[in-house]
Amino acid sequence: MLKGTIGGVLCMAISSGLMINAHGTPRSQRRADSVGRWDVTVKDASGTEYPSWFEITREGDKLIGRFVGRTGSQRPIKSIEFVNRTLTFSLPPQYERRKDDLRFEGKLTGRRIEGTISDAEGKPLRWTAVRAPKLRRKAPRWGNPVSLFNGRDLTGWRLRNSKLADAWKVVDGVMQNAPRSTDIISKRKFKDFKLHVEFKMIEKSNSGVYLRGRYEVQIEDNYGMEPGSLRIGGIYGFITPSSNPSKKPGEWQSYDITLIGRRVTVVLNGTKIIDAAEIPGITGGALDSKEREAGPIMLQGDHTQIYYRNIVITPVRDR
Repeated sequence: MLKGTIGGVLCMAISSGLMINAHGTPRSQRRADSVGRWDVTVKDASGTEYPSWFEITREGDKLIGRFVGRTGSQRPIKSIEFVNRTLTFSLPPQYERRKDDLRFEGKLTGRRIEGTISDAEGKPLRWTAVRAPKLRRKAPRWGNPVSLFNGRDLTGWRLRNSKLADAWKVVDGVMQNAPRSTDIISKRKFKDFKLHVEFKMIEKSNSGVYLRGRYEVQIEDNYGMEPGSLRIGGIYGFITPSSNPSKKPGEWQSYDITLIGRRVTVVLNGTKIIDAAEIPGITGGALDSKEREAGPIMLQGDHTQIYYRNIVITPVRDR
């Protein structure tokens, strides 16, 4: 999983209590305006954007929330207030270099929330949240399989950080990274698909396959361990596999992953470990939060050495 700074700082939890607004409407009744899942884009002064995500739910008379930032996994929101269509929430610091809570404030207008926050250096950031789509799909009609890796070179792929020209290479039909370099991204984009990918880890490997560039299926050296959402086969921080049929480092392993809308099925080494489970939102390290759109396949390469081969995708035919 990517480790980073700015985007991993949005988070929320809503304060309770019945309050009356200027029009005499109980604010507890108006809290429904903020309930739901939200796709977030954070933009700094230079125009650089980072994706984030949060979800607000109702628990009795309270609103509670969870958040995914630019990096890391989901975490609960500390405190949130929604008054007069203004959403304010705070998040404890994720990294030691920041000691104070982060406070976000945004105004709900229609189906968007727009607001500001300061980064760890106190520089202002602007953020925009839009309601996340439900991504309901009809039964798929499958197209023809497409090989995303030709086994000879990196045709059809690009680097997340274009400055690291030698970050990935092909050796003996295998795609491999330079440790702690950058991620590699397919140039083609997809909505719904079946994906087959084979990978080989070293000891203490950490990588991942990002579906549509937004949802990470974790790859990690967890042989013999109990399953977990942050371990191999998990949808990072969201979905825990039913079992852990992973192999030892140095052995080739395989994923067969089906993604239809938000529903994901994961088969690891021939064993189904996630069965049509719903992915709530983007995971840390995502390329963007534009969940309505098609997206690429991204292979994580900014941690340890990792090897990939036989990457084949079967897209759904256009409906």
